[in-house]
Amino acid sequence: MADERKDINRALAESLKELAQKTAFEKITIKQITDGAGVTRITFYHHFHDKYDLLGYILRKEILEPVGILLKNDMYKEALTLIFINLKKDSAFYQRVVKIEGQNSFEEISEECIYELLMELFTERSSGKPHSRHPLLTIDSLARYYARSMNYVVMYWIRTGMTVPPEEVAQVYEFLVNRSLWDILKEL
Repeated sequence: MADERKDINRALAESLKELAQKTAFEKITIKQITDGAGVTRITFYHHFHDKYDLLGYILRKEILEPVGILLKNDMYKEALTLIFINLKKDSAFYQRVVKIEGQNSFEEISEECIYELLMELFTERSSGKPHSRHPLLTIDSLARYYARSMNYVVMYWIRTGMTVPPEEVAQVYEFLVNRSLWDILKEL
């Protein structure tokens, strides 16, 4: 049953990705997605709320899930690099969906997916320890801050055509998160 669910999710994801290559995301219908996947609309709604939920699934499954093991093993550079490599593999798809704006924008969906990953990582790492000396620095606020900064780099890179190699983008992000604003200003 779990394998069948994965197969259906994968088929729906592939259908949406193919459709997004030639049709504006806003114009893609659930019927088009299900026709491409060879399933019924009822089946779609057993798996996803809407096409935006399916887009979130694609981000989690194809971009963020593969880095989980790297993060658990403190391989942060490798995890960052893999995120950008996997985005680059489907660059045509991501360059199309980055244009989704308004409610359920790609930027919003992406940030939420990154936030969920960071919350899981931070919660796991905190293991019941006091979270901070300052009430504004909670696991939630830190996860939101880093999700937003990571997402900004991702969105900027996609919107500017993904011409900078994935390894270099990961290096730039690592540079930014490992220095204070004051250190960066001194280096400019």
